[in-house]
Amino acid sequence: MNRLTTLLLFGTLLTLFSCGNKENTYAVIETSFGNMKVMLYNTTPKHRDNFIKLAEGGFYDSLLFHRVISAFMIQGGDPDSRNAPPGAALGMGGPGYQIDAEIGAPHLRGSMAAARNNNPQKMSSGSQFYLVQGQKIDDNYLDETERRQNIRYSPEQRKLYKEIGGTPFLDNDYTVFGEIVEGLDVLDKIAAVPTDAGNRPLEDVRMKVRILK
Repeated sequence: MNRLTTLLLFGTLLTLFSCGNKENTYAVIETSFGNMKVMLYNTTPKHRDNFIKLAEGGFYDSLLFHRVISAFMIQGGDPDSRNAPPGAALGMGGPGYQIDAEIGAPHLRGSMAAARNNNPQKMSSGSQFYLVQGQKIDDNYLDETERRQNIRYSPEQRKLYKEIGGTPFLDNDYTVFGEIVEGLDVLDKIAAVPTDAGNRPLEDVRMKVRILK
């Protein structure tokens, strides 16, 4: 199932393009494993604009995907990772601010979401993000997630979680602000790299982010 079909089934395509009729912004995340093209959602303008600002300023260039967990996600955007020695613990760095939560979209496979620390307002890290690999989910798991997270999935959302997968246990807690539209195979390649006990890849996986005009 391609991502356009996914959007149509989920019923978000109209929403994504209805924020003042503003066209969506796209970015390319370049890695040694290939490139991932992501679409930034207009329904999360604070996260969208912040990502564009950082990317255009070169903030992400040479940063690592420092946390990689197969069948879950790959995470990067910590500025402390740029010159980090092998084995150094990462994941606490940022630009010095957080972003107000804009929670809404589910964590389907290929989703781009903001990392955060444990704060009651669910504010996002100013720079760290993750890309969801996830796995296919059954109805029993979704039922339990609804009870635990106090949410309700539509039939279309359930269909997508069962057909393409994701990480629903993060829903209603983290802001999803975009999705991969090209390069899901690159996500899978990075998610499969060997890691140490702290989930850091044994060989550095660096990124470069550019905004498409």
